[in-house]
Amino acid sequence: MRETVAIRVDGRTVAVPRGVTVAAALLGLGIEAFRTSVAGEPRGPLCGMGICFECRVSIDGLSHQRACLTLCRDGMDVVTRG
Repeated sequence: MRETVAIRVDGRTVAVPRGVTVAAALLGLGIEAFRTSVAGEPRGPLCGMGICFECRVSIDGLSHQRACLTLCRDGMDVVTRG
């Protein structure tokens, strides 16, 4: 069995596999909309390699962090705007 870390996602504590990105963890939890566009449309990962900036979330109080480039770590606090 794979080792896990505990992160908070939108106020809920969840266990996710150690070594996965925040984007992979969120998608694994069934969260597909990470934020909304200026027009109010749901947005989520598109490129998966940090170029498109569609996967931005707040991590530990820092907004506009790319979820596809950030590895999960124990105690991390992630806020989506999906």
